Amino acid sequence: MTRAERARELFLQGANCAQAVVGAFADLTGADEDLLSRVSIGLGAGMGRLRSVCGAVSGAAVLYGLLFPEEGKSAIYARVRQHANAFRERNGSFVCGELLTGAGVKHDASPEAEARTAEYYKKRPCPELVFDSADILEHALREAGKL
Repeated sequence: MTRAERARELFLQGANCAQAVVGAFADLTGADEDLLSRVSIGLGAGMGRLRSVCGAVSGAAVLYGLLFPEEGKSAIYARVRQHANAFRERNGSFVCGELLTGAGVKHDASPEAEARTAEYYKKRPCPELVFDSADILEHALREAGKL
């Protein structure tokens, strides 16, 4: 199973988009998985359901800092921007609200998390967005010789 497939699986098991991406790479960070899940929880649904930057992209941003500790701030910023641009090329945007609207999902920006039902998963593009973000990160890590 690829890490992208693992991220999608984690999302389908109830993790939010950021937690799913972070969880798929947790073993590489040296950090406690539960701590990583707690640190990334607020980034879900475009950061606290504000529908801003997709949590799958934000989760990857957290991981760049953890997985490239030898790099400085500017280098990490460049990696995050490259990731966001690649995600936008694949999906048309990296903004949660735009991604949902583009998939025909009327999004709710209230702070209440939606129940994870079959209907929830059926209408959302999120499992594939999580896959894409993890796939982009997986390729970046391979390219850097870290996988």
